[in-house]
Amino acid sequence: MTGNDTDSPPVTVSFLGGLGEIGRNMATIEVDGRLAVVDVGVLFPDAEHLGVDLILPDWSSVKDRADDVEAVFLTHGHLDHIGALPYLLRDLDREGVPVYGTQLTIAFVEAILEEWPDLPEPRLEVIEPAETIEQGPFTVEAVQVSHSIPDGVAYAFRTPHGLIVHTGDFKLDQTPIDNRPTDIAHFARLGDEGVDLLLADSTGADVPGHVATERTVGRNVKEHIAAQKDGLIVVASFASHVHRIQQVLDAAAEVGRRPVFVGRSMVRNMGIAQELEYLDFDHDSVVELHEVDRYDRRQLIVISTGSQGEPFSALSLMGAGDHKHLEVGEGDLVILASSLIPGNEQAVYRSINNLSRRGCKVVHKGVAPVHVSGHASREELLLFHNVVEPEYFVPVHGEHRHLRAHGEIAEQTGALPEHVLICEDGDTVVLEDGVVTRGEPVTTSHVYIDGLLDDVGPALLRDRRRIGEDGICVCVVAVDTHDGGVVGDVVVTQKGVVFHGTEEDILEQAKQAVDRELASLTRVKFQDPQVVQRHVVQALGTFWRSETGRRPFILPVVREA
Repeated sequence: MTGNDTDSPPVTVSFLGGLGEIGRNMATIEVDGRLAVVDVGVLFPDAEHLGVDLILPDWSSVKDRADDVEAVFLTHGHLDHIGALPYLLRDLDREGVPVYGTQLTIAFVEAILEEWPDLPEPRLEVIEPAETIEQGPFTVEAVQVSHSIPDGVAYAFRTPHGLIVHTGDFKLDQTPIDNRPTDIAHFARLGDEGVDLLLADSTGADVPGHVATERTVGRNVKEHIAAQKDGLIVVASFASHVHRIQQVLDAAAEVGRRPVFVGRSMVRNMGIAQELEYLDFDHDSVVELHEVDRYDRRQLIVISTGSQGEPFSALSLMGAGDHKHLEVGEGDLVILASSLIPGNEQAVYRSINNLSRRGCKVVHKGVAPVHVSGHASREELLLFHNVVEPEYFVPVHGEHRHLRAHGEIAEQTGALPEHVLICEDGDTVVLEDGVVTRGEPVTTSHVYIDGLLDDVGPALLRDRRRIGEDGICVCVVAVDTHDGGVVGDVVVTQKGVVFHGTEEDILEQAKQAVDRELASLTRVKFQDPQVVQRHVVQALGTFWRSETGRRPFILPVVREA
């Protein structure tokens, strides 16, 4: 396969997120100096990200070229692909940036943007599978794919130097709930045309076999719901798993249970999905959360967020007995109908244990087939590569083990080893006349969002981690910068370094260590409070290491008397 002879500059693909982890998916494709952004996702923090709410890609290289951004192409409506879009639109600071996506994806984007009223308004464009989009120098074809959320698409970019296919997240479910399977025939046509570069979902590459159809989840969930004659039923799922929730609603209707939607995103997404006819149920049967006490528990099924053990989610609050409207206990059934995202294991099992301690029966994917993946497994990927037959391949969307496993699949289906490029965030590849080579890397990292703070950065996280592990020591010193010397007594306090009941003697020793250090300073050094701070830190650092073997975070406060 070869590209077209052209005088156009080479096409550059830059990976800004999603390579080496599950989440933060983002890439750019540059044609004739214009940039197409593919997905703008978030990563949710785990226990080591103390206080962090969201983690974004670092798109500083895109922000610096805001006027060159031609459009954003969204593959589907999961937050790890669309959740960072408001932050990107804010940084681009341009009205009318085109954002392409299918109907449900754009509806979810509109709901997110309602919470950002001051953003420059983008131009949201709803597309259909098989539609061709002409936008600046880009000719882009949408290809229908099946995933764990409706309305997913891949994109085929026809460039002056060859054809690039980006799959987004996909699997080869042949009997999906919406009867819209991955369009293998369309991919085959692209393969016949000649795919010069394939960028494909790798999340399931190290899982042998095939992914079971989503319908198997419905059958198993239905059995558990039908068998539960007494007590409350709670089903926890991602708020975007519309097909799964449809099956739960169907099973609930058969046994006469009325749904209660719990969780802000669940209530919002189910309303959107029903309005757009992706979800079919009797809206009059829905019980509002504040009205649950008016009904017999045997009449209700709660459909809730919190399947990942998020501390303040509805399910975690139920397990802790802290939910304002719902109480679970002996005889109740809880079904966790979702995947276990890497890094969330401890939180999920804590939630399961809390629910079990209260007497609930908890069913999860470890004990029953109540979840199937939304990502193609090994045998499906083997078939997919044989259909598409790319000349060059970069595995995307996955941890490093997934990327490596997917690279091996490409080689087993005929790709030359030197044509399989394992990349990381910040890497670029260059397509010129049908030949792909590695390009110059771009600056990228993780951007940590903490409340209203835009990027707290890895240094602050290290400080937080250090305080959590070794505690904090505060030392207050008043100095006379004119005559030189210490005014009054040095005050040393601590939190988390030593047990409160034993701190009096050791803090006195710490104070004496500071006194000795300050007594050794010349008069001129007291004229600069920062110099005094450094000596306080040195003295206390040495003291705590020798006395306790710990390295607390030391906060010196030097006041000029």
